Amino acid sequence: MSIDKNLTWQRILIIDAGDVDVTQPLSADICIVGSGAAGISLALKLADSGLAVLLLEAGGLKAEPETQTLYSGSVTNTLLHSPPDTYRQRRFGGTTTIWGGRCMPFDEIDFEKREYIPHSDWPISLEDLEPYYPEANRLCEAGEYAYTMDSAFNTPRPPMIEGFESENFSTHTLERFSCPTDFGMRYIHKLRSARNIQLVLHANVINIQAGANGKNITGLTISTRDGKRHQILARTYVLATGGLETARLLLSNNDVHKNGLGNDHDVVGRYYMCHIAGTIGTLHINRPLTSLWHGYDISDDGVYCRRRIALRPGTQRNQQIGNFVARLHHPRITLPEHKNAILSLLYLAKPFIPYEYAKRLHGDDRASFGTWLKHVRNVCAGPFDAAGFAWHMLRDRKFADRKFPSIIIKPKAPIFSLDFHAEQQPNINSRITLGEEKDIFGVARINVDWRYTHGDVDTVSRSIALLAEDMKNTKIGRLEYNPESVEYEMTRYGAYGGHHIGTARMGTDRHTSVVNSHCRLHDIENLYVASSAVFPTSSQANPTLTIVALSLRLAEHLKNTAA
Repeated sequence: MSIDKNLTWQRILIIDAGDVDVTQPLSADICIVGSGAAGISLALKLADSGLAVLLLEAGGLKAEPETQTLYSGSVTNTLLHSPPDTYRQRRFGGTTTIWGGRCMPFDEIDFEKREYIPHSDWPISLEDLEPYYPEANRLCEAGEYAYTMDSAFNTPRPPMIEGFESENFSTHTLERFSCPTDFGMRYIHKLRSARNIQLVLHANVINIQAGANGKNITGLTISTRDGKRHQILARTYVLATGGLETARLLLSNNDVHKNGLGNDHDVVGRYYMCHIAGTIGTLHINRPLTSLWHGYDISDDGVYCRRRIALRPGTQRNQQIGNFVARLHHPRITLPEHKNAILSLLYLAKPFIPYEYAKRLHGDDRASFGTWLKHVRNVCAGPFDAAGFAWHMLRDRKFADRKFPSIIIKPKAPIFSLDFHAEQQPNINSRITLGEEKDIFGVARINVDWRYTHGDVDTVSRSIALLAEDMKNTKIGRLEYNPESVEYEMTRYGAYGGHHIGTARMGTDRHTSVVNSHCRLHDIENLYVASSAVFPTSSQANPTLTIVALSLRLAEHLKNTAA
């Protein structure tokens, strides 16, 4: 295919699809669909590579309600999964415009084939991805690539729980926090200065054309909301549209591949994972508050870091369960019996908290007037605590460039609940499909059928039981909880929002995967995927840092294969 690199590359670096001459196709060496963390990282890595890059974004520079509705869809079980348009942003910067900033790499065990976790084999190892994590960490603005206490801090820090030594859990690993960085606003100037990158806004991909033999993509059709259409021609195409939209694009383009692109074996959209998360129990620590640290450490370069109680790899293998971490947490906000002015203030502030955080803080509980009144009384009983907390959140979160990451409440006694975050097993019946409803372009909207397994319940149940036993044996304290309530607590708020994983999974077997080890569709020579859609497993870790690392690895592969 001949690529016409016209003068547009020299003159206009950010354009709107509505302003483009429809008689002339836009052309490039590489076309990236999506400008979130994956798409922008990929484009930046290709800057000044000598390759012409088109970066397509379906939205504009800011949020647009009418554009956002294009992410709408249906959910099979609304108690288990949020509406598809709630945790995703169809705009420049993608969902980095609303993310919380939590960063950590995957663990070595996450890449291993674990016989006790079906379909857990990655075709790459941590060693393959390790060279790209430091640069990913810089792009995420999470400071140094140092995720243990020993490597992150030059001076000793007080222990998380003094005297807690366990063969099953460690407390020396960290999660680090981005600003959180809006990749669009943070890197727009770098994209502007890279003369080989052209960003096209309001470019909704409505068709991906496969060649007659089905082995390559010959072009894309994009459309604006008012119906203005353009052709996109490139040698290589990358879908960087997230785990849900990637499945939708692959499934809906079935002109040549009757089951959809990459879906000859009915794998696209299957194995859909998020994370299993919740809050459970009451942890009584037999130590003074001065011997505990459950807040944030600040690194020398000013990055917020937090320690976790992490299940050791050896224990995961011995117990045959997935990855798991926990944090010391405040009591449940919805219960006014905690008599904490700050927690009640948070409860009353629910209408002002974004959906994705309000759901996790409060759930969908509908409180009675009596409950609401009790929360008001709590605030009135501790006005100085509530005022101090409000000022802290305004100063250190609302108006700070690097925001305080989450709610940390200093208890008056060493009593906590346990906040957990666990790996979800791949499940062939947990899937994204095309629904019956279509959007304004005639493209089918998605239906989300997220499911969890007995293995997921087992991971959380056994991990919590082990922690309770270790607390008891070390005489550190006691964890009081109802073992029968674990499944309820881990599904109380449904799938952990925003972590859309596994719908175009990576592997060597075409019958059980969609892309190969370089994220290219097995049977289509010039179509790649850059997102958590390609993760075969979910780990305990939030996906963004690994998404960026994989995108950087893909960029290097594309540069090498283009040479």
